[in-house]
Amino acid sequence: MSNPIHSWKLPAFRFLLSQSISLFGSTLVQMAIVWYVTLETSSGGWVAAFTICSYLPQFLISFWGGVWADRYDRKLLILGADAMIAAVTLLLLIVLPYLQEQSVLFPVILAVSVLRSFGAGIQTPAVNAVIPLLVPEDRLMSFNGICAALQAAVQFAAPAAAGILLSLSSLRLSLLADIVTALVGIGLLAGLRLPQQKGSGGTADCFSDWKAGLRYAFSHPAIGRVLILYGLFIFFAVPGGFLAQLLVSRVFGADYWYLTAAELTGFAGMTVGGLILGAWGGFQQRETTLTLGLAAFGLLSVGMGLTDCFPLYLALMALYGIAMTTVQTAVTTIIQEQADKSVQGRIFGLMGTLYAGALPLGMAIFGPLADVVSIQALVVLAGIALLLASPAARRISR
Repeated sequence: MSNPIHSWKLPAFRFLLSQSISLFGSTLVQMAIVWYVTLETSSGGWVAAFTICSYLPQFLISFWGGVWADRYDRKLLILGADAMIAAVTLLLLIVLPYLQEQSVLFPVILAVSVLRSFGAGIQTPAVNAVIPLLVPEDRLMSFNGICAALQAAVQFAAPAAAGILLSLSSLRLSLLADIVTALVGIGLLAGLRLPQQKGSGGTADCFSDWKAGLRYAFSHPAIGRVLILYGLFIFFAVPGGFLAQLLVSRVFGADYWYLTAAELTGFAGMTVGGLILGAWGGFQQRETTLTLGLAAFGLLSVGMGLTDCFPLYLALMALYGIAMTTVQTAVTTIIQEQADKSVQGRIFGLMGTLYAGALPLGMAIFGPLADVVSIQALVVLAGIALLLASPAARRISR
């Protein structure tokens, strides 16, 4: 990148701040809605429906969002998606007092969740594709590490803020907080001038770009392999990471302190992992960073499944969070460095599709299995699978 080193930092961090503020509001509302429905209904069916609506629309739209990010102005796409999410949230805020019956209220909130998820699926690929336009290539790993640390901090703080707002007031105050954060994020980004992006090549239609993106991803020696590894990583992270509360409650006890300590420790590890990568920058060979991250993640998963000592479990969970951030940051950086900038929107859209597909698939498989097989055994087996897969990361560019 031609920009001198001193000229990229301010716009890059302004962009990062705008997206972190927006993400905070979106995560806050997502948690507030799920908790509100849980407290009002105690219905597993409704909670499952809202969880599905948080992922399925992103799964369906992310790759198309990537296509649009390559064809059109990424800044306008991010601003438009953020504005759309805020507008839908404002509409819910206005009509909420008039929806007294649960039979009407919950379907409306469900529809709003679907639209918000579609907006996130459009916004996320464009955000990831903008970063290489702002950040010099040799600083991408460090910058992505800082991004990961901020995202982990947001994921830690937003649920706490949602709980405080719900306890002090109502769901409407949480919705208002999201609208305010969206406006702040939009304001910060609107005044930021982004470098000109390359077009997608002037193909006749979006569907042609969609097919070209798939061909590029799986014909490129590094991109296709790293995407497959990423999908496997998310899938096998489900038992140890996304079902951690189930393991803690069954092995150590269904005490709120245990559950809270495990959750906080995981997010703290993810934040520390991002800060470490931000300061260090990872190995010069990105494949080495990814390989070690996957191997450490798998090994720590095995350890978490075998231990019955809670302090040791927490220590492993903290390291597990560091390894998770390492893998995700390495994957993002490899794509940003290896993929042509004209197709990065589609590649990150495909990455979002893999995440939004692999996570629910893992939950659908490992969740029911945990009722018939020891959850500890599933965590150990998933860790072994990632250990076996980790050497493949060394060969992604060959």
